[in-house]
Amino acid sequence: MTRLQAHDLTLGYADRTVSAGLSLAVPDRAFTAIVGANACGKSTMLRALVRLLQPRAGRVELDGTDVRRLRPRAVARELGFLPQGLVPPEGIRVEALVRRGRYPHQSLLAAWTPDDQGAVDAAMVAAGVEELAERQVEELSGGQAQRVWIAMVLAQETPYLLLDEPTTFLDIAHQYELLRLLARLRDEGRTVVAVLHDINQACRFADHVVAMKAGRVVAEGAPSDVVDAALVEEVFGLTCAVVPDPVAGTPMVVPH
Repeated sequence: MTRLQAHDLTLGYADRTVSAGLSLAVPDRAFTAIVGANACGKSTMLRALVRLLQPRAGRVELDGTDVRRLRPRAVARELGFLPQGLVPPEGIRVEALVRRGRYPHQSLLAAWTPDDQGAVDAAMVAAGVEELAERQVEELSGGQAQRVWIAMVLAQETPYLLLDEPTTFLDIAHQYELLRLLARLRDEGRTVVAVLHDINQACRFADHVVAMKAGRVVAEGAPSDVVDAALVEEVFGLTCAVVPDPVAGTPMVVPH
């Protein structure tokens, strides 16, 4: 039994339904990549998993308890979440923003501890932003700012990391650096869930791929078990060949 599960969810916004009958069991201590065309419900599902979107029906459970019954701080100690489109507070420095990742571990009167500072320092090094510590976030490039947000989530030190398109704004070198970092965190025992646009990156780095279309899961499993030309055409409408990656041996999509 996995710790984080979604059961028969109906999700939507206002009068629009995005998903119905959506269920997912997130594999523990694995790297799960969620893939699919734009507007297929990937981000909506992620928001429901971290209690930011209340299901119209169904439930999300953490250790068998409906997450809506848990206190926000308790959820934030377990589930670190990086959404899209974050805007930093005006005038905030990089280190000050990363320090906000320690919020779930703070109480009203608690002093800042060496453990807190150690978590912030380690997160900044892991995300490659330690040299930007005194810069204002609003002055950074899109890629630099994205790495600062990633550092903030890492500083949260949660057993689960859920990231919505974390490679956005990153150049290709930093994309692979981030994906290697997520794979390393998986190897160290964390559970990683990431929405990725690049299916080849998903196949190379993830243990578990979830393919979505029109608000439902159409396939899930190890990349070598589920990613083939028929799935890519069904999910993305792309005619392709799927061949072994010459470096990693994982499935690689080559468009026709």
